[in-house]
Amino acid sequence: MAAVIKIFLEDPLQPRYGFELMGRTGQPSGTLYPILAKLEHAGWLVGGREEIDPHAEGRPPRRNYRIAGAAVAVAHTQLAALSEQYRPPVPLQPRLAPNGGTQ
Repeated sequence: MAAVIKIFLEDPLQPRYGFELMGRTGQPSGTLYPILAKLEHAGWLVGGREEIDPHAEGRPPRRNYRIAGAAVAVAHTQLAALSEQYRPPVPLQPRLAPNGGTQ
């Protein structure tokens, strides 16, 4: 889920499409679309359809998503907290014994 949100934060005004998100996150559709549905249901994403002429484009309109304005600040905070939580520990430096060896 964090990988998906991170993409939306790159440019919050840019609509994103499922196929694009699958390629960028490496997640299959069976994983990605439930994530998008959960985020949309929670109010983090706003879904819509692109405005095209299907006959002129030769394809149906795509469903797109963009991050909700109120979710941007919360998402930054949550991702920062997640990053801190999973930060690798700082290795301990060996202490020098009084005789110059390590303890």
